[in-house]
Amino acid sequence: MSKPLILVTNDDGIESKGISSLIEVAKQYGEVIVVAPDSPQSGQGHAITLTSPIRLRPREIFKDIEAYECNGTPVDCVKLAKNILLKNRTIDLCVSGVNHGSNASLNIIYSGTMSAAMEASIDGINAIGFSLLDYAKNADFEASKIFAERLIPIMLDFKGTKGQLWNVNIPKLPADEIKGVKFCKQGIGGWKEDFKIAEDPRGEKYYWLAGSFVKNENASDTDLWALDNGYVSVVPSQHDLTDYNGIKTFSYLNEL
Repeated sequence: MSKPLILVTNDDGIESKGISSLIEVAKQYGEVIVVAPDSPQSGQGHAITLTSPIRLRPREIFKDIEAYECNGTPVDCVKLAKNILLKNRTIDLCVSGVNHGSNASLNIIYSGTMSAAMEASIDGINAIGFSLLDYAKNADFEASKIFAERLIPIMLDFKGTKGQLWNVNIPKLPADEIKGVKFCKQGIGGWKEDFKIAEDPRGEKYYWLAGSFVKNENASDTDLWALDNGYVSVVPSQHDLTDYNGIKTFSYLNEL
């Protein structure tokens, strides 16, 4: 039997330490193809490139691994992989990351890492986005690799509905201090934004987005609680943004 085909991507760029660690794990379970941005693309969300050419360039950066860099967004990378590089092949799994920093709670909306994984799931490809709660360029990804080794084969063996999407976040702890894995829901929180205002050499104002993340609940069944308490959080996610309670709430307006 042929090996599973695993697409690896990210938003931190093809030269990031996080994607190297994920490739190291993924190649144990199948044939790996890498398509990743040629530069950091954090915070791009589900952006796609429409007004300029997108280019793919082969890179001999990972030993014995076919890899390409793309000048577009993380979602562009997945689209090119599906429609150009692997057009006549079945992708068995897409893994994205390992992201340098949290994608828990509302961060999934802004995340290029998770949007790349979501783009795969939209097309019926099972996908996992991995993130480590450490923004450092030289972060320690050993714990991330251990839990990727546990979760990747589970998703590869899953026989249910295709297009599964997991948002996996790993706390910034040594592997032996992580208590385990919690499958949970997305926590409620958001960013308290703080724009730094300055002037350029021409005297014109510019703005630099900063801020801090604020949790708005303390429920014990969320990714935020799991991470705060030393667990890896796994949130089964989807791209259907329908508010089903809203349909019920406003059903009386159907006769307008």
